Amino acid sequence: MVVTGAGGIGLAVARRLGAGRPIVLADRDVAHLRHGAALLRHDGHVVHEVPTDVAEPAAVAHLAATAQQLGVPRVIVHTAGVSPVQAPPARLVAVDVVGTALMIDAFADIVEPGAVMVCIASIAGALTPLPAHDENLLATTPTKDLARLTILDPKHLDGSRAYGVAKRANQLRVQAAAVPWGRKGARIVSVSPGIVATPMATAEFESPSGSVMRQMIEASALQRIGTPEDIAAVVDFVAGPNAAFLTGIDVIADGGTVAAMRTVGASLEDLVSVG
Repeated sequence: MVVTGAGGIGLAVARRLGAGRPIVLADRDVAHLRHGAALLRHDGHVVHEVPTDVAEPAAVAHLAATAQQLGVPRVIVHTAGVSPVQAPPARLVAVDVVGTALMIDAFADIVEPGAVMVCIASIAGALTPLPAHDENLLATTPTKDLARLTILDPKHLDGSRAYGVAKRANQLRVQAAAVPWGRKGARIVSVSPGIVATPMATAEFESPSGSVMRQMIEASALQRIGTPEDIAAVVDFVAGPNAAFLTGIDVIADGGTVAAMRTVGASLEDLVSVG
């Protein structure tokens, strides 16, 4: 299997799905990558480290080639990404939008029947309504031209808006890829977590948006933060044989946050008062 992102969700996915198969683990931060690989090896996993900046086409191509050299990639889980507190809008678009598109393209060239790709998006995508024209452009524009789209121009995006548009783009790219992947006997799905206890979330909690995140948890149906293991369990299902008829969809795993926001009211203030 291939896992991009050696963070909380990436490592939880690797632990849950990686037993008995080589794991190709990729991350841009080499020290972070080595630490994550060491933790997995301590648990008995066979891990191959591949330093990878998913925003770079050559790096993604090298990752795919390395995976192919080790065998047939059966499960590809793309968790690598950055949040508004970690990167400015330009870098966020490069990693979260273009990087995801590059990963889909690179592995589409080498997948064989039975393969599954899972792209980790976010409920931010589900909560970012866009005009149909913009959604079509995000879904179908060739990867090499994506960053030139007006909707992705960093000059017109703050961090929060950039993140929401990026995650909506992830969901749309997966949907658009379903047919060509299906013609190869492969599936592709996105999973959109809510607020999950990861280092990325910790950084966001300490930023000005932290109070909004706390309100979202309080307003959600289950009123708790998610764990990396919660998301790994969903990935395990959608990548497994019991989900053989699922492709081209987004699975929201958020403890009922989106449901609450759509059902009770649009504003966080209203949601919190109901809770």
